[in-house]
Amino acid sequence: MKELLGVQLKNWLINEGISDYWAIILQSAIAIIIVLIIAWISDIITKKILMSFITRVVRRTKTQWDDILLERKVFNKISHFAPALIIHSSASYIDQESWSKVIENGSVIYMIVLAIMLANTFLNAGNDIYNTMPVSKSRPIKGYLQVIKIFVYSLGIISIIALAFGENPLKIIAGMGAFAAVILLIFKDTILGFVASIQLSANKMVNIGDWISMPSKGADGTVIDISLNTVKVQNWDKTISTIPTYALVSESFNNWKGMEESGGRRIKRHLNLDVKSIYFLSGDDMNKFEKIKLIQDYMKEKKEEIKAANPEGEIPVNQRRLTNIGTFRKYIEEYLHNHPKIHKNMTFLVRQLQPSEKGLPIEIYVFSNDQAWANYEAIQADIFDHIFAIVPEFGLKVFQNPTGDDFQKLMN
Repeated sequence: MKELLGVQLKNWLINEGISDYWAIILQSAIAIIIVLIIAWISDIITKKILMSFITRVVRRTKTQWDDILLERKVFNKISHFAPALIIHSSASYIDQESWSKVIENGSVIYMIVLAIMLANTFLNAGNDIYNTMPVSKSRPIKGYLQVIKIFVYSLGIISIIALAFGENPLKIIAGMGAFAAVILLIFKDTILGFVASIQLSANKMVNIGDWISMPSKGADGTVIDISLNTVKVQNWDKTISTIPTYALVSESFNNWKGMEESGGRRIKRHLNLDVKSIYFLSGDDMNKFEKIKLIQDYMKEKKEEIKAANPEGEIPVNQRRLTNIGTFRKYIEEYLHNHPKIHKNMTFLVRQLQPSEKGLPIEIYVFSNDQAWANYEAIQADIFDHIFAIVPEFGLKVFQNPTGDDFQKLMN
């Protein structure tokens, strides 16, 4: 039928007094114009009418996956095949064999490109649909989809090259075996990233939303994206650090997810006390500290124990006595036990560290029950504000290296 119409058009042009040569050229040109018009009309029909209908149907459904496909323009990409198929099927209308072959091959190459773009868009939409599921938080698939994309791109490029040079695609693939070493070198990071992404996912080492810190890469913040080659971390100063995926397997990093799931956030800080300010409590000191509500019961109990343990007439060195630093530690313990923002079911320590030239360190090792950064810092600051202010009440002094003002006072 196509050949009959082409012959009739060519014969009509010859009857109008046009030579055979120009009749063939005009017949081909007219056929091309008609095909382009039909392709343009089909494009309008698919985009304006069919796409409008699909959009209305998708908007009325309750499912979310079809909305994602529409937003990702998957249906729009499919509509581009209509004019390409019309151009390809109409190439035989052209008598010029060379033109016909060029148009036919060109339309096939165009459809291959469209197929690659459609596959890319569809995989992106698939990732978006998967991310709506709870499992996506612990099992991201973006890295795997990127591997599929690489395979699709490679297959598409090989098909285009084979079509352009008139070769069998399998021969081209076989010939690429000689360049395997070069390909491995080019895609080294991709291969390493693919293996690393499998390990990260299988071992649940890191997920989107986790707080990680990796000082070697300058990263300290929340993971916002995990792909085949990179992991993006939004730092607390809102900058973005990009870490190679394989670096999370080959190097060490901290994942604070365990802390977040525990319900507490560690406070670990110490203050240095001047050793020269440590002494035994006298009776007056004990009576004074007994008026402090937080350690009132403790002081009464200790006074009874000391009275029972120390017989009359015993020299002081053999007596059991309390120290101001021990009483101070007990006060801190009771203060923290009564603090509403301290987690009572997690590690709770008020301890001495190794004395040094900077004095005797008293370390606070507890957990706050509020993990929000700003709240956590405020809780920690309030606790140490109080501790630093209460130190003189126990006859103790906080150690501090002498300043220029101290030397000036000595000279005066």
